[in-house]
Amino acid sequence: MTEQTVEQSTASVGEVPTVGTSGEPAAGAPEAAATEVRAVTERARRASRKMAGANRAWKDKGLRAIAATLLARADRILAANALDVAAGRANGTTAAMLDRLTLTPPRIQGLADALEKLATLPDPVGNVVRGQTLPNGLRMRQINVPMGVVAAIYEARPNVTVDIAGLALKSGNAVILRGGTAAAHTNEALVGLLRDALESVSLPADAVQSVDKYGREGANLLMKARGQVDVLIPRGGRELIQTVVQNSAVPVIETGEGNVHIFIDSSAKEEMCVNILLNAKTQRPSVCNTVETLLVHKDSTVVPAVLKALADAGVRLHVDERVAPLVPAGATSFPATDEDWATEYMDLDLAVKMVDSLPEAIKHIRTWSTGHTEAILTNDLANAETFIAEIDSAAVIVNASTRFTDGGELGLGAEVGISTQKLHARGPMGLTELTTTKWIVQGEGQVRG
Repeated sequence: MTEQTVEQSTASVGEVPTVGTSGEPAAGAPEAAATEVRAVTERARRASRKMAGANRAWKDKGLRAIAATLLARADRILAANALDVAAGRANGTTAAMLDRLTLTPPRIQGLADALEKLATLPDPVGNVVRGQTLPNGLRMRQINVPMGVVAAIYEARPNVTVDIAGLALKSGNAVILRGGTAAAHTNEALVGLLRDALESVSLPADAVQSVDKYGREGANLLMKARGQVDVLIPRGGRELIQTVVQNSAVPVIETGEGNVHIFIDSSAKEEMCVNILLNAKTQRPSVCNTVETLLVHKDSTVVPAVLKALADAGVRLHVDERVAPLVPAGATSFPATDEDWATEYMDLDLAVKMVDSLPEAIKHIRTWSTGHTEAILTNDLANAETFIAEIDSAAVIVNASTRFTDGGELGLGAEVGISTQKLHARGPMGLTELTTTKWIVQGEGQVRG
């Protein structure tokens, strides 16, 4: 296969190169692409009906078959991934994006483990949200049912291919994927293995399909496939997400960027602050639940130790004029600007600002937050409760790392993404968030008066 042009982390859907997995142009005949993508959506609709009727045991068998296939064919996945990583390096892809793109044996094992855990979770389909017998004798239930056909547009994150497919299957849906040119070889291998695994347990292979070979045109066609696709989930950088939100005719669940904040108040203890900041910034800086801005109370005594620990770990500090005198010798630091407060670095960079009070910290977060995750480190219960009450983000954390805003860590098995919107789904999107509801009303001849 020919190496593909690599998308940069901020590329919008409109900028994605229009090439197929064979290297031949895919958008030269948009009418043909439209016909073929329409055929993909029709096959997905048929598969979704079969998935909706599959019981939990059958779906769990499919998940375990996928997990086993990933491990059995790990060499094939890694070989495909090596092509994408090499192309990424050659095209100047950032270290953070290369980290997201790269699969390793432990990461493949992690994907398999997540699928096994997903298989142990309750099936959301058929769950009774509420029910009662009305005064007129009608018996009413509201139950969870699959969405139907779920589509996802995302960047160089091959783990998302497996996560979204697993969640969609467990929740009784079919999924159509557009995984981005940067991971074209890896996603082609993964989708093929997913389909093989489903067929091995007599589930429809068309429950997992990709439109990657149609390039940009495939993404655009998914966005316009209202009535063929039930919900579209973008996952990636700001430009990709906003392009989908602004141009899609299909209902969108917005997974926002993570301009994540941690506030250290004057009562927080040094050891806890150092441990949490190191974890939240350095464990995996390229992901959306990594802290990007640290706010520190003017009376906190832990700031020098925290900054030294971060600097020793290679973090580049972007500091305001009040924090600058506390930066340790030898640390890499820069004067902070408004651009820093607004930036999701996704790298070993951290903006640091000193504030006079909890209300000032809350005001800063309200100004610059993307609504993903915010945390407070404190030994003051009243401050913790105020922070919880006044911060309006998808996840609010007290005395723990922001890295816990994750479907797997919160017991959801995996996640489609972190929703920062407020309708239908908010926060880590697991199984239930890929269902909608249906009303069941049973009577014995009642008519409305």
